[in-house]
Amino acid sequence: MLKRHQILLNDWLAEHLKLIAQRNDFSFSEMTRIVLCEGLLRTCPTLHPEYKSKIKPQELSNLAKEGSDLETPLEKKHQLASKLYFEARKAIEYMNAKVNKEFKNKH
Repeated sequence: MLKRHQILLNDWLAEHLKLIAQRNDFSFSEMTRIVLCEGLLRTCPTLHPEYKSKIKPQELSNLAKEGSDLETPLEKKHQLASKLYFEARKAIEYMNAKVNKEFKNKH
């Protein structure tokens, strides 16, 4: 389920997201979700090395390359994004559980 949130971005970041969204035929919101999910998937193993993701760093790099290739059909790009969302959601659920546990232990 999608919820509307307002975020403030630096001009340089917004311009980059607009550019890559347009280039890849995605909406600005979709491109922002993709970039956030990729970043979280790259951060999770650093913060929680015990978490074993099914998507490895090299596969993330391959997804990014294929997803940004102008020859990749839009349908395939949506499949890649869907895989990214699925794996990011699992990683985020894990990280949220860890953060909630740490927070409860402090209070």
